[in-house]
This record gives sequence, structure tokens and C-alpha cells, in this order.
Amino acid sequence: MDAEAAARAYGPAFDAAVAADERIEPRDWMPDAYRATLVRQIAQHAHSEIIGMQPEANWITRAPSLRRKAILMAKVQDEAGHGLYLYSAAETLGASRDDLLDKLHSGRQRYSSIFNYPTLTWADVGAIGWLVDGAAITNQVPLCRCSYGPYARAMVRVCKEESFHQRQGYELLLELSRGTEAQHAMAQDAVDRWWWPSLMMFGPPDDESAHSAQSMEWKIKRHSNDELRQRFVDICVPQAEALGLTLPDPDLKWNEEQGRWDFGAIDWDEFKAVLKGDGPCNEQRLTQRRTAHEEGAWVREAAAAHAARKQARTATEREGAMAR
Repeated sequence: MDAEAAARAYGPAFDAAVAADERIEPRDWMPDAYRATLVRQIAQHAHSEIIGMQPEANWITRAPSLRRKAILMAKVQDEAGHGLYLYSAAETLGASRDDLLDKLHSGRQRYSSIFNYPTLTWADVGAIGWLVDGAAITNQVPLCRCSYGPYARAMVRVCKEESFHQRQGYELLLELSRGTEAQHAMAQDAVDRWWWPSLMMFGPPDDESAHSAQSMEWKIKRHSNDELRQRFVDICVPQAEALGLTLPDPDLKWNEEQGRWDFGAIDWDEFKAVLKGDGPCNEQRLTQRRTAHEEGAWVREAAAAHAARKQARTATEREGAMAR
């Protein structure tokens, strides 16, 4: 059956399942465009988790205490696990993990722009936890209700762990903010540098987003970029006040009529430049990722050889048992 005939035969059932908030599973028929959209989104998400290990790993050897080092190591390990969950979800759509990684390493697939900014001080670890992971939670919790089952289920665990990361970051900033004058200044500087890139994490404005409308129609996404961005701002303003830190936006003000916080204009030229590869750390991030992948080739080869030997041994034992 060709694609057009399949769409006529199975399309109505797919549309009905999406409309009824039922999950689409790997065995189900789905439009090619739906599959391609999921592969693109899940791959970008997985790449972001893997690349996102780098900015914070930069501080593991320089953490100020053993406790902080253990917390940061656990967090970086969590991010690696998130990447693996998501690559596995992409594989259920017929994507090859090796192909996805090749596209990442060659620059043919993107990861979140936020990870192309440097971590200059220890306070950046807190700012990433509070702002970057906080933005991720705001964006990802609705994905737990994504119409594609494997992605939605992966996001349940990811969001639980990201929530813990956000609390760790908040607690770190709170300690610095209530510390010495220099520590408070360091925390404020980190927030000043990470606030606007965190707002960019939600993607371009709705009227410039190429994928949002269709993704929402398919219930891959549940909210638009601007809706999620506004929700994030409304959450962060009172949290910043509790931290004793100031968000770097002179236009930030409460809108009584709308019941929300109005905020200033985002520098979308900066966002586009970072996406094109002109961010502060774009080249560094990809170079380090490619190097790590190449240096880890022997581990993958050894694991594959071990699995093949185990499979062969199991087959031999099974044949012997049948012969008896």
C-alpha cells in the first residue's frame, strides 16, 4: 500500500485518536510528517541533554565542597541518562542513534541555544539550575501529555529529575545571595547573564515559529512558545524576590488587567546568531562532543563485542539444551 492509500485508510483513525487524547504508539500508523516532526524534536531534545552536560561539568573539579561536588556529579549523570531515554524514544520511530549523533556532530541537527553560553563562575551552576532547568520544566511538563507514547513516558522521569535539579540550583543561589557581599554580587551577575538566554529557550515568537501550530494540532506540544515563556516569567519573578536578586529587565512590571508580568523585548538577533553557530561556545561545545565520541569508540566496540559473544553463547546453550 502506497503512502497516499495508507493515509486514506488509516488517517481517520489517527486523527480520531489524537482528538480523543489517546496515545499514538510505535506500532500505530502515523503520517510521515508527524513522524519527522517527532524525530526532529526528540533528537534536538536528546542532543541538548548531552551537550548540556558540558557547561556544568566544567565546575565539577572546582566545586567548593565535597557535598557540592557530589550533587553536581549526580546532576551531570542525570543529564546523560535523559539523553539516553530520548535517543531510545527516537529509535522507536525508526531513527538510528548513530545517524542522529552524526547529524549533531556535523551541525545538521541543533541543540538548545542556551548551552552555547559559558559558565564563568560557581554561581552559574546555581543560575543554570534555577533558570535553565526551570525553563526546561516549564516547557517539558506538558510533554508528559504528548500524543506520542514513548516520548510522553520518557518525559515523566525526566521532569521529576529536572525538578530536583531546579531546586538544587535555587538552593545554591539562595546560599550565595545570603552570603558575603562578594557572593551576593556573584549570584546577581550570574542571573544577569542567564536570564535573557533562558527566555530564548522557549523558541521564537509564535508568529515566527515554523513548527508550533502543527505540533499543537497533533498534540505533540500543548502550549505555544509565548504562552510557556509568559508562564516562566510569572513563576520566576516572585522566586527572584525571595532570593533577594533582581531580574535584569527594567521593563518588568505587573499587569493588573492581564494578571501577569509584562517583560521587555528579547534580542532575537542574538538568538538567531547563536543558532547559526556564532554563540560564545558553539565551536567549543561541538568540538568537545566530537572528541568525546571518538575517544569513546573503543567502549562502544567492546560493548558490542561482549553483547555478540553473550548472544552466541546463549544460542549455543539453547541448542545444547534442545539436543538433550
